[in-house]
Amino acid sequence: MKRLLLMLVLLVMTLGGGLSYYALTPLPLAQAPRDFTLKPGSGLKSAARQMREAGVLNLELPFVLLARAMGQAEQLKAGGYRLDQPVTPLRLLEMLRNGEFSQAQLSVIEGWSFRQLRAALDASPDVAHDSVGLSEAEILRRIGAEGAQAEGFFFPDTYLFSRGESDLAVLKQAYQAMARVMAEQWEVRADGLPFESPYQALILASIVEKETGAPQDRALIAAVFENRLRIGRPLQTDPSVIYGLGARFDGNLRRADLVADTPYNTYTRRGLTPTPIALPGAAALQAVLHPAETKALYFVARGDGSSEFSETLEQHNRAVARYQLKAGKK
Repeated sequence: MKRLLLMLVLLVMTLGGGLSYYALTPLPLAQAPRDFTLKPGSGLKSAARQMREAGVLNLELPFVLLARAMGQAEQLKAGGYRLDQPVTPLRLLEMLRNGEFSQAQLSVIEGWSFRQLRAALDASPDVAHDSVGLSEAEILRRIGAEGAQAEGFFFPDTYLFSRGESDLAVLKQAYQAMARVMAEQWEVRADGLPFESPYQALILASIVEKETGAPQDRALIAAVFENRLRIGRPLQTDPSVIYGLGARFDGNLRRADLVADTPYNTYTRRGLTPTPIALPGAAALQAVLHPAETKALYFVARGDGSSEFSETLEQHNRAVARYQLKAGKK
């Protein structure tokens, strides 16, 4: 019995020593940095297998034994991780326990459509593509929003997220950011604006976003459209017509497109479009809610990104002739 007990003690000491040596010896990495993801709901053995398949662990069993010996078998957090250099199993276990996720980023650009935002997410290797195949209404429902159309509701910015995180989580960040910015700016809006709701302001901001070539013109462009809304004139803006054409637009806006009636044709219909036509940035929202003071009803591009503004049709026609543009009247 004494001999057996001694052998057991020696075995435990050997195993303990071996486990201690393993815990403090850096794991070899074939290349660095090394990215890997632990899937939600992964148990200890599953996590070890995923790390072995990702090239982080050579063997699963020693890591499993270490996690159990440390009492951390149930504390590993799912998500994306990055190893920039070899780390010890003990340090790796600490990273997984603390959720030291690696971060990726996605830039959402002012003037993008929601379709372009979805395409950027679909092309990103850093997110889980949970929104693929979902309708706009279903996407909104899953991020805690209402409605059937998502256009305009996502704020252009650069978003940080954990690698492997759901694309729906990124969309939720952008949605909440737009809601926050819109609410803040609506509270301090100028008096006498021709809007009944923040959504109407969002629609016009998306049009201003697409129409602005020079930042200094943004508030003037917003004022022209608001002046037109007040007196019931059509907005007559090409970007809305292009948006209504969708995939049919081939880069060339024809006269036939300007006279063909659609819900987004602001030449044939008065008032705002049914929805935003793009994702407006903070500057466009600011311009719409604090427009310039002007009586202008028209503007035309000068060809250098800036615009010429006119109060009368006669002035506008002279400006069109001066800059030799073939675009429709604004």
